[in-house]
Amino acid sequence: MKYIVIELQTNADGTVGNIVNAYDDRNAAESQYHSVLSAAAISNVPVHSCIMITSEGRPLDWKFYDHRTSTEA
Repeated sequence: MKYIVIELQTNADGTVGNIVNAYDDRNAAESQYHSVLSAAAISNVPVHSCIMITSEGRPLDWKFYDHRTSTEA
């Protein structure tokens, strides 16, 4: 089984970018997951999120930061 970390960045115009990385070791995946969230917490990207799943698609953890102003949301 692999552990997948998916970083999602939703821009003000609604476009979404993603970065996907796979890991053999859950601890390595969790390290990357928390690194992404550390950057997302202070990001200028309107909505910046991360999810960690198994290669079978089972969600393990997720979090997002919504930096939009109330008029954008």
